[in-house]
Amino acid sequence: MTIQPLTGKQNHVVSPSKSSVTEKAQNTNVHTTKKADDNVDITTVAKKITQAFESSKTTPAIYEKRVEEVRKALENGTYPINAEKIAEKMIEIEREQFNNSR
Repeated sequence: MTIQPLTGKQNHVVSPSKSSVTEKAQNTNVHTTKKADDNVDITTVAKKITQAFESSKTTPAIYEKRVEEVRKALENGTYPINAEKIAEKMIEIEREQFNNSR
């Protein structure tokens, strides 16, 4: 059965010759050799990820001391609020959202 493409031209099925099958097999061996090199790179990356994960176990995700300092400053009304910086950040976020929606 021949499948007609959208252009109306017929597709012709061509059987591969033995030489092209042999070439593909040889090329596969070359790719297999290259994959062995890739595994070394992946192993190096995996080691770095493991090291980063291990170091993150000892580093707190939230600095309780800083959170407590900010909480007290907010309660006392002494926490500095920079309205201009907040407004600039809000405008930046709006621009990013507008540009990403296009």
